[in-house]
Amino acid sequence: MTRGYAGRRSLLKAGLAAPIAFQAAPAFAAGGDDAIFAAERLFADVKAYAEAGNKQSGGAGDRWAADWAARRLAAAGFAVERQSFDVPWFEAATCELALGDRKIPLMAQPLAVPTGVGGIGAPLRLAEVSDRLDGAIAVVRLPYRRWSSLLDRAVRDPLADALARGAAAVILVTTGPTGEALLLNAPADAPLSDNPLALLAPRLAAPVIEAARQGQPAMLVLRGKGGSRVAENVVARRVRKGRRWLVVSTPRSGWTDCAGERGPGFAIWLALAEWMPRAFPDHSLLFVCNSGHEYENLGASHIVEKVGPPPADTDLWLHLGANVATRDYQDMPGRLLPLPSADPFRFLMTSAAFVDRARSDFRGLPGLEMAYPSTEGVAGELSEVVKAGYPHHAGIFGAHRHHHAPTDNLSVVAPAPLAATAQAVRDFLTAIIPVRR
Repeated sequence: MTRGYAGRRSLLKAGLAAPIAFQAAPAFAAGGDDAIFAAERLFADVKAYAEAGNKQSGGAGDRWAADWAARRLAAAGFAVERQSFDVPWFEAATCELALGDRKIPLMAQPLAVPTGVGGIGAPLRLAEVSDRLDGAIAVVRLPYRRWSSLLDRAVRDPLADALARGAAAVILVTTGPTGEALLLNAPADAPLSDNPLALLAPRLAAPVIEAARQGQPAMLVLRGKGGSRVAENVVARRVRKGRRWLVVSTPRSGWTDCAGERGPGFAIWLALAEWMPRAFPDHSLLFVCNSGHEYENLGASHIVEKVGPPPADTDLWLHLGANVATRDYQDMPGRLLPLPSADPFRFLMTSAAFVDRARSDFRGLPGLEMAYPSTEGVAGELSEVVKAGYPHHAGIFGAHRHHHAPTDNLSVVAPAPLAATAQAVRDFLTAIIPVRR
């Protein structure tokens, strides 16, 4: 495995162009370092990120966020580069199921396999009750969960089973808190299904399920255009010759606007980039912001393999993943009622040596207050860090109620828990990172 400067490919100097509305980084407010981690400032960064729109890898929102991150890191004194790689993309022109005169909207699950212009006309069948599904459009009802990945065995196994029993196409009902169709992370190299695969929102599923019980005829149409395009990881360094490394990473991309999934981690990452050069003057710093997340951590794998410093020279790799600090909700029948507190479905995993300190510094923060050693299992991009052999690491990841839903907008983030989480991260780093006094 090649690390550091040697053997890196596709690294380009960062372009600093960005929309005029966000041309300058927010000015430092009075109060020094405390102001960097203030609720108002952090929330303003989440708002800017959310307003960039859809964050699918290599798309307009993802590119805007990359340019903005590069600009902010350059202003903080980092040397900024880009690491380019290819990602798939698909834009659906039509994705729907026709039941008689009724048309029910579906969502194309990447990597999408189109039906062709004429669609697929076939009887609907419930996958869990039929022996054979030859030529049918199979309806797979997933159990209630905050769904994230197509590789989850609770998704992959029933999908594979339906295809093995002869289904001509599959519709997944992604049953979850919002009632919306949830796009699922998928490998970038090839579709998991050679046949068309679409997603159905649970709130729209009742007539489809009833029709499938009766084996009624339906027409599935999935048409669009796609291909491959370039996505970029942002790589920023402040090198202090001969000094040990600190690394902070966060994903930038995702299926939706990702305000709650990505926004809080992204905002805290920006705050740390301004604070850490002064807080840890005896360390070299590497800050990375990854695209390609929704393709099973594709961008993170490139970073760890080609950019990360040697593990033996690294005092800490901190990863800020999904649901770092997102609003909690009361889960009521048919609706979600917002709360001012943080969603507790978030996990803090650290090297064994950091667990006690993490439990102290994150005390009282829902979900994070009980840090766990990473030997108990990690997920998301933190798994790439652990797998690469970095012995000193910590990471936050999870899934809020609007995870992967089109409703993941600015309303799912509350300033107070965002600031509390950022300040706990700051205190944790201050406690565990060795500094010459």
